[in-house]
Amino acid sequence: MFAAYCYFCSMFSLADILTITFTLFAVIDVIGSLPVIISLKNRQVEFHPGISTLFAGFLMILFLFVGEQLLKLMGVDVQSFAVAGSIVIFILGLELVLGINLFRSDPDLGRSGSIVPLGFPLLAGSGTLTTIMSLHSVYTWQNIVVGVLLNLVVIYIVLLSVDWLESKIGKSTLGALKKFFGVILIAIAVKIFAAAIYQFKPHH
Repeated sequence: MFAAYCYFCSMFSLADILTITFTLFAVIDVIGSLPVIISLKNRQVEFHPGISTLFAGFLMILFLFVGEQLLKLMGVDVQSFAVAGSIVIFILGLELVLGINLFRSDPDLGRSGSIVPLGFPLLAGSGTLTTIMSLHSVYTWQNIVVGVLLNLVVIYIVLLSVDWLESKIGKSTLGALKKFFGVILIAIAVKIFAAAIYQFKPHH
């Protein structure tokens, strides 16, 4: 029994879990995405915290184990996937900065807001999924799963508290945050796009 307990403990590293957790927290940036989430809610885009969190978690775990194989099966490489995700993030950023609603033209958005654009690419975007695949080359899958689960708890709490957070932030502050984080989202999108495009170049 003791030997089994020691083996179980040896599969996990607190230092690795903390590194993975904070890395994913920075990449997912659910706090930074709050203005986007509030903006979606105010446009009557329906989303359920539980569904969005579970879908984001499903994508993260899926890409941890079969990410590259899944993309290859669909005839898509990691770079193309990253470019596609960056374009959607770029559009979300433009919405915040310019005050336009490009996603409103989709009549099904009210029913699918939990999945797109909230679950993907906002929470589990191409940056997050490619980061998870990169982490897998350095850390054990057990530690990565724990790091993902800890981030999912934070995501769920934030999504559940959107109304309360909006009331505390205030409309004027929220307006300024929307512009600021809109620029940040665009910058992140450009960074992901540029990094992916660079990978397309033949190296000598």
